[in-house]
Amino acid sequence: MPRTGDQLAVVSQSGPTVTLFDAVDHGVRTVLTLPAEPHELLFDAEHRMLFCTSTYHAGYYDANDGRNHLLTVIDPDAGRIVEVLDLSPEHGPHGLALDPARRLLYVSVEAGPAGPGGVVVVDTETRRVVRRIDTLAPGPHWFAIGPDGVLGYASNKEAPYITVVELATGVLVDKIAVPGGEGISVSPDGSMVAVAAPKAAHAGEPGKEPGVRLIDTRTGTIVRTLPTERAVIPVHWTSTGLLLAGELGPNGVVFEQSDQPDGRLVVWAGPSPASVEPVGSVSVGSCPITCASAPDGERAYLAGIFSSTVSVVDLTVPTTPTVLETLTIPRAKQAGAHGLAYIPATA
Repeated sequence: MPRTGDQLAVVSQSGPTVTLFDAVDHGVRTVLTLPAEPHELLFDAEHRMLFCTSTYHAGYYDANDGRNHLLTVIDPDAGRIVEVLDLSPEHGPHGLALDPARRLLYVSVEAGPAGPGGVVVVDTETRRVVRRIDTLAPGPHWFAIGPDGVLGYASNKEAPYITVVELATGVLVDKIAVPGGEGISVSPDGSMVAVAAPKAAHAGEPGKEPGVRLIDTRTGTIVRTLPTERAVIPVHWTSTGLLLAGELGPNGVVFEQSDQPDGRLVVWAGPSPASVEPVGSVSVGSCPITCASAPDGERAYLAGIFSSTVSVVDLTVPTTPTVLETLTIPRAKQAGAHGLAYIPATA
């Protein structure tokens, strides 16, 4: 359960803001204005800094007014922006992953003048770029690393594969065939990678049935495909081993349509990450685009970008997940709630 002092950070893509909520009573603590089109968030517990990517100048992945190139550093305890890092000539920063043991932050970037799609590596102490790793795909939108910090996995919207890179050397070691990936997450024990595929806009096309692929990290092979009724964007493993996925409405991602149906959180559980089965589901906000959970795994948070809401879901009984509260996130345009990060209080 949330403790006194815990916070929940939520991006409004069109705000453009990050709102810091009290994780217990969900009161608003701070609202910070950020550079245009903030997308994803990540909390570095050692340095107690929150990182936020600004991906485009306006618009979204398939239709934008140019790619942004900024990474904002926030002190959530003080409720202030510390620094805005300019990643130029890198652009389109989006996904974030942290290797706390080596104090490195990985930021996925789109193909451009700096090279093919890849990840920029940032030292979390100096907050400076130390190198880049090519993933050889135009749009590596999400990036995840295993708990041992050995391998990184890039989910590529356009390319028909997941890219696997060795983090110490930056060498591309594998390409695992999937029909265009969305969200990606590594299980707590590091044995499985879950990736939502295909790209949401293509779900339902011949040979592209929506679902979540489970990849064995030892063999680099897909061992199972968990079928879903609708396209999925976010996937997330909780600390307790539950696998969560945010299904879109039956119409998929249609930014031109203002009246979007609700999405759905699907929960899988099992004795091991490889043997999970569907156990429960619950309706959440429209177009769930990001999923996060509390450190103890008892609560999940789903950001619905079209409804601009965050659904707070009780997972203590996985067979009957329950929405405890729905937080409304202010927005300027249709694209609202996006990135999420849970910030535990200091000890």
